Amino acid sequence: MNEFDDAVLECFLENQLQLFPETVADSLDEAEEFLEDCMAVVVNSVNEVIAFFEEEGIDMEGASGEEILDADEVFDVGDGRYLIVEG
Repeated sequence: MNEFDDAVLECFLENQLQLFPETVADSLDEAEEFLEDCMAVVVNSVNEVIAFFEEEGIDMEGASGEEILDADEVFDVGDGRYLIVEG
């Protein structure tokens, strides 16, 4: 199971509307529960984001690293890590 630290949870709370039409969590506890329920993952680099999408069979043919990071499902934690949430 993923461990979501406060930096990841706060990133999701602040940016959740980039993926969802309305707020899905109002507290760190709710954010953690939501992320666990939707099998979100935390990765440590852009390359790991790309590898995740490839493993999931998501077609990124021709997409640049920047375009992949702009995907609604990708949240930049701000410390080099990325949270990937499948909406």
